[in-house]
Amino acid sequence: MSVPPFSPEGAAESALRAGLSLGSDRHAVVAGTAHHILTVISRLRELDLAETPPAGSYRVQGR
Repeated sequence: MSVPPFSPEGAAESALRAGLSLGSDRHAVVAGTAHHILTVISRLRELDLAETPPAGSYRVQGR
């Protein structure tokens, strides 16, 4: 699944909704970082973890 690019304008609007003051020189950098995060999350959501036990139940052999 491809994630559409996060625009600098979208980053500015999201920052305002979150109550953050984001300088105009930061919009493009924040948009790029947000796009990267959203891309990684979308890949993680594609993983089939149905038979994977929670990490808390993992036991190392011999311990």
